[in-house]
Amino acid sequence: MFKKILIANRGEIAMRVIRTCKEMGIKTVAVYSTADKESLHVRFADEAVCIGPPASADSYLNIPKIMAAAEITNADAIHPGYGFLAENASFSEICEEYNIKFIGPGPEMIRKMGDKITAKETMIEAGVPVVPGSEGLITDIAAGKKLAKKIGYPVMLKATAGGGGKGMRRVFAEKDFEKEFRSAQKEAKASFGNDGIYIEKLIEEPRHIEIQIAGDQYGNVCHLSERDCSIQRRHQKLVEECPSPFVDQALREKMGNSAIKAAEAINYEGVGTVEFLVDKNKDYYFMEMNTRIQVEHPVTEEVIDYDLIKEQIKIAAGIPITGREYFPRLHAIEVRINAEDPYNDFRPSPGVITELHTPKGHGVRVDTHVYGGYAIPPHYDSMIGKLITVAQTREEAIATMKRALDEFILEGVKTTIPFHKQLMENKDFVEGNFTTHFLETFELQPEEDKD
Repeated sequence: MFKKILIANRGEIAMRVIRTCKEMGIKTVAVYSTADKESLHVRFADEAVCIGPPASADSYLNIPKIMAAAEITNADAIHPGYGFLAENASFSEICEEYNIKFIGPGPEMIRKMGDKITAKETMIEAGVPVVPGSEGLITDIAAGKKLAKKIGYPVMLKATAGGGGKGMRRVFAEKDFEKEFRSAQKEAKASFGNDGIYIEKLIEEPRHIEIQIAGDQYGNVCHLSERDCSIQRRHQKLVEECPSPFVDQALREKMGNSAIKAAEAINYEGVGTVEFLVDKNKDYYFMEMNTRIQVEHPVTEEVIDYDLIKEQIKIAAGIPITGREYFPRLHAIEVRINAEDPYNDFRPSPGVITELHTPKGHGVRVDTHVYGGYAIPPHYDSMIGKLITVAQTREEAIATMKRALDEFILEGVKTTIPFHKQLMENKDFVEGNFTTHFLETFELQPEEDKD
């Protein structure tokens, strides 16, 4: 087992990793930018190294500085968390070269799944259902229009190096194709330095369902059931739950088996997520694979009593997985608490938290790195915490969530708590009637009328 793990991340995921490491008797090293010197992960790690100024490019994305921090502290492993360098194949490769274990998959696995065209080809070979679309990148407008007509409108244009909804455009008619194609190319180039675009059939009334998987160094793979991540805004998840109110046991088993095939196709090592789009007829299609821990991993942990961070560390240390398939017996819901103003187009709201009280009680979990007096920096993602509730049924989990949200006091900055309160009262959400487009028609009531 590792003696010391450097956590190449910040915020709540850094705290999450530190907690598990402490329970396993492993020393930890925090790295931090000057903007994060008062963050809890700096305080609770055994050692802390400042790696630069606030800008991510000069700190959390600066591989030489992170490797230097690992060397001077004698860390024998690095946990990348999520975001930043978590799916950076070069970072994984450099860790190998310096004989420091990257807690995650090897560089070739990351590369195979990081490029969406390569990932799709790999899934076709493995027999995993994929969305009908182009076999490669679309290089000219005429060829794109011809293929779109063959597939049938509506279609979706996607950036091959994309993520977070960047470089994605829906096209409902041929007359709009050229404008949307050029727009997608431009955004992809600006966001990823790669303007490669491919086409897929647009799945109508889609659900975003992902399967949690784990694979060890010996070729064993298991799945840990699904999460429903359909409540999204501009392709950014806001609410996740396990199990999905839409997925039945037969579909769960089919999707689980497909996720295992996907992982086996690349000899996957670590924990990861195979993401699918599921249409109204419960036909499902591979969308992408995330080769890292997910923000929403707590809902899986809560329903099957399984520490996914501990499993990541054990796999990286060469310990075999049990090879079981897990199915949920409880129901868990997670809402992301972001420092954003939901009444002002979710504009980021950095600043000082003047008062904080987090909810407690049976079936309530809060993962966060903030505290009263903490200054939320403007330089990073606006998520400041996750509220998770778990109960015997979905109805009870929602009831607990409503109570917990009422008990959640966070003052000094705007947050998404008012949005989540109203969502939990929404009839369609409560009945499980929603798709990835749900929030496009969701109307947030003025604060004075929300009661």
